[in-house]
Amino acid sequence: MILVTGATGFLGNHVARALVAEGEAVRVLVRASSNLKLLEDLPGLEHATGDLRDRASLLRAAKGCSRLFHVAADYRFDVADPEETYRTNVEGTKHLMEAAAEAGVARIVYTSTVGCIGLPASGALGTEETPVALKDMVGTYKRTKFQAEQAVLEMAAQGLPVVIVNPTAPVGERDLRPTPTGEMILRFLRRKMPAVIDTGLNLIDVRDCAKGHLLACERGRTGQRYILGCKNLPLVEIARTLARITGLPAPKVELPYAVAWLAGWFDTTISLRRDKTPSISFEAVRMARKRMFVDAAKAVRELALPQTPPEEPLARAVDWFRANGYV
Repeated sequence: MILVTGATGFLGNHVARALVAEGEAVRVLVRASSNLKLLEDLPGLEHATGDLRDRASLLRAAKGCSRLFHVAADYRFDVADPEETYRTNVEGTKHLMEAAAEAGVARIVYTSTVGCIGLPASGALGTEETPVALKDMVGTYKRTKFQAEQAVLEMAAQGLPVVIVNPTAPVGERDLRPTPTGEMILRFLRRKMPAVIDTGLNLIDVRDCAKGHLLACERGRTGQRYILGCKNLPLVEIARTLARITGLPAPKVELPYAVAWLAGWFDTTISLRRDKTPSISFEAVRMARKRMFVDAAKAVRELALPQTPPEEPLARAVDWFRANGYV
């Protein structure tokens, strides 16, 4: 039996699908309040009701499992209560790792984020070995994921059989909530991307990213980190690719960073006061100050990570959003 957390979300759902496709018996950890829509067409799943903040429920979920994929996280920017994110991402991860150890789980894959990868001041590509510290983390999400990753690395040094993966920006179908990257695609489709700023992302097909999790479990070295990424693209090039896919016009204006900073600060401040989700995330704007360009060569070399060109999953994402009433 394999336990998967986060299977009701974008990446975790694809990990669960990849395991089911290989004939594995899969148990998914879901909260009592979880939206189970993405699980409805997956046959044979065993559901374990629990919460990352409830250690007893985690021990029950992990009992009898030989492998664990911990993909769940509080993946939100500009949260009103950072402590809530900390409890899920940091304390919840510690609780789950401890429960897995107690239950005798033989192999664990922990899903971190590319945000925990250092970016050289020289502009060179970030790798798993680039020095980085908590002070380099922008925003609550990155800070809590970095703290969780450090806790997992400490447990690995003490014998926990865990491999860490650092996905970049997965794109593709079934981005239900959607993720911040999915929101970017939706803004383009809704003609709400009149301008871009000088930043960039590393995109990866969500199916390849899910496969990378399975490969990390099979081939990854315990205690090692693996960047699961594919192609570094400036934001303007991502917009042009979406324009070619959809036939919609690409933004022609490049916004100065200072203007984006002010717009993000104002919109986020007002939105949080009104208990609404910001249209222009201040946290995302601050992250965009640096291009998140990284090198996934280690995962390609050691795990045989697939490298599907991003045009294909971007097209699938567009089709899925359109078919499911997002546009």
